[in-house]
Amino acid sequence: MKRNKVITQLFIFIGILVVINMISEQLFLRLDFTADKRYTLSTATKDILEDLDDVITVTAYFTKDLPPQLQKSRKDFEDLLVEYENRSDGNVVYEFINPNENEAEEQNAQQKGISPVMVNVTEKDQVKQLRAYLGAVLQMGEKSEIIPMIQPGAGMEYSLTTAIKKISVVDKPKIAFLQGHGEPSPNASVQVLQQLSVLYDVEPYTITDTADIPTFYKTIAIVNPTDTFPQEDFAKLDKYLSTGGGIYLAYSNLQTDLQSQYLSTLPDIGIMGWLADKGITMNNQYVIDANCGAVTVRQQSGMFIMNRQIEFPYFPILSKFSEHPAARGLEGVIMPFVSSISFLPKDSAVNIQPLVFSSENSGVVSAPVFIDIQKQWSESDFNAPSQVVAIAAEGPLFGTANSKMVVIANGAFAVNGEGQQQQQVNQDNVNLASNAIDWLSDDTGLIDLRTKGITSRPLEQIDDTKRNLYKYGNVALPILLMIGIALYRRQRFARKRQSWIQGNY
Repeated sequence: MKRNKVITQLFIFIGILVVINMISEQLFLRLDFTADKRYTLSTATKDILEDLDDVITVTAYFTKDLPPQLQKSRKDFEDLLVEYENRSDGNVVYEFINPNENEAEEQNAQQKGISPVMVNVTEKDQVKQLRAYLGAVLQMGEKSEIIPMIQPGAGMEYSLTTAIKKISVVDKPKIAFLQGHGEPSPNASVQVLQQLSVLYDVEPYTITDTADIPTFYKTIAIVNPTDTFPQEDFAKLDKYLSTGGGIYLAYSNLQTDLQSQYLSTLPDIGIMGWLADKGITMNNQYVIDANCGAVTVRQQSGMFIMNRQIEFPYFPILSKFSEHPAARGLEGVIMPFVSSISFLPKDSAVNIQPLVFSSENSGVVSAPVFIDIQKQWSESDFNAPSQVVAIAAEGPLFGTANSKMVVIANGAFAVNGEGQQQQQVNQDNVNLASNAIDWLSDDTGLIDLRTKGITSRPLEQIDDTKRNLYKYGNVALPILLMIGIALYRRQRFARKRQSWIQGNY
């Protein structure tokens, strides 16, 4: 090939690269082959970004020389910001700052609420600790929101989108947590409150004799009531439903006394009859499940007292959900001492759909009953599969207007408690409560995003033969593949060489 032709083709190639780079500055394309679509923006995120009418500045405080696993989080976050910027037509802008560069930048990051975390790094065969920053601050006018630590994976999009929504929303809809019947305060459900506060103003509300329930409340949440409801309160709840309102009810109709190990039914505080008028029945049966949590039992072993973990079917781990928006994306909800729910709508226009089921290896135990911790459970005990423990109802529940209800047969499954008794709740318990209230409140679109994550596929669920096949196959297959390619190339070269020797060019 002549020199001029080579130079011409080289310039053409360089020109093509320049044009491609210029186009890529305007377009952002990312192919997502993951099963859970963790790198694909949700519909909720797209809608929120397209509705922005002001500029949001994202200042990402990231340490520069991070370990590889954390460096990936930085790159993923940057890619996500590029996509947000493009999707919002430039209403999301960002910059990255390395707080470790100097003391002034580090103090500035800490003053804005970004605290460092200590991570181990290896330098010259020595393990050292590094003060790493992995947070961000969002600013829109005078309002700001902090993400103290960017979580890797699908949680990254949820953190960023909810922060954007929180500072961009002007008038938040209101949600009421009903009080006056022994219910815990909203602060007792702090994890649920944190999720709901992104889009709603949550406040306590007590029904009065002089006024109807305000219709500006999107949802009335009734959580774990213990005292009797006056009939006037039910009349006002029904009137609220007749205006198209939504009611979230988490209620336990069974009583558990662990000290005496006696399980019984609670006296009806009026809720059972109110639900029955709507075709919903909480049964006087405890759901037991072979897929369950464990309790710690102290046992005497010779001179020693040992703590032993025993599987306890009264603590079902519920992993079977319907495709309803309130339950979509959940993986595991824990509901100790939960009852089953049955339903038969009295109005054909009302649609009642199960949300959460027990497993195929589950059963029911009628109350009252004494708990036997040491009981040896058999397959015959789990003879009532797929018990329903939560339902969603939609339609003319009272009057002619379309209204919604979610009923969950456990009052405290998402309650943290108050004061010194407060404790962390399983995350999917919180997600179920938040999703249900979100759906009742006209579905803000964050339901799917909140539960978007990596699907759990534990290897413990396959037998040893398959597990070993996957384990050793991952090691041997690449080696065999490379050997096969090498042999193929060797044979191909040998055939070419033979042709050259015979003069077949």
